[in-house]
Amino acid sequence: MVLPRTLCEEPSLPRPMSIMLSCRSMMIAVSPVLATMTLLALLVGMEGGAAWAQTGGLSHSPAEIVKKYFELDQKGAKLDSMSFEALAPFRSWDTEPIWGKVVVIREFSVAEHHRDWEVVNRLEVVIPVTFQVIGSVYLETAGFLPETSVEEIRVRVKSVKNRWRIIEPMLPPHVGQKRMINYVKEAWVKETEPAKRESLATLQSELRKVK
Repeated sequence: MVLPRTLCEEPSLPRPMSIMLSCRSMMIAVSPVLATMTLLALLVGMEGGAAWAQTGGLSHSPAEIVKKYFELDQKGAKLDSMSFEALAPFRSWDTEPIWGKVVVIREFSVAEHHRDWEVVNRLEVVIPVTFQVIGSVYLETAGFLPETSVEEIRVRVKSVKNRWRIIEPMLPPHVGQKRMINYVKEAWVKETEPAKRESLATLQSELRKVK
């Protein structure tokens, strides 16, 4: 069992022993039913079908789409292709590069008041977002680097076809600690090679230790 590399093309080189991701299909070697369940779970909390259709309406605060985007990212939306598509209504780009790491976070906060934003004009704003980071998981080696820090980014949101959309920056996955532990555990359960299982078990243990 190997984990899929987040958002990538099929590699031409042999995959090393690691928690490498299996590229653009980005499936975690799970059944279609489980993948669908994952997508549905990510959408829990959306405000019904009508609200989904109106995602990013200019009559709403642009901070709403920033918050929803990172809520889905925190739940692991970038870890497989089906759930990645759940982010489409919030971003302006279609694809992302190969991410060699996942930033593991405890929580994040979005500046929701316009006084805290940089207002470029009435159709473009820059909104601060703060992450409480606990470390990074390196996908090629199944390694974890604990590094408690506060990461502050500025998210540019602009009107695209009369909808608010995030236009930058494009960030690697920022996944919650609990979700990342479960993701590694799922991979460990499905893995059959002893060496890989040991690496995944060690990674899971290291993630659990961070308080």
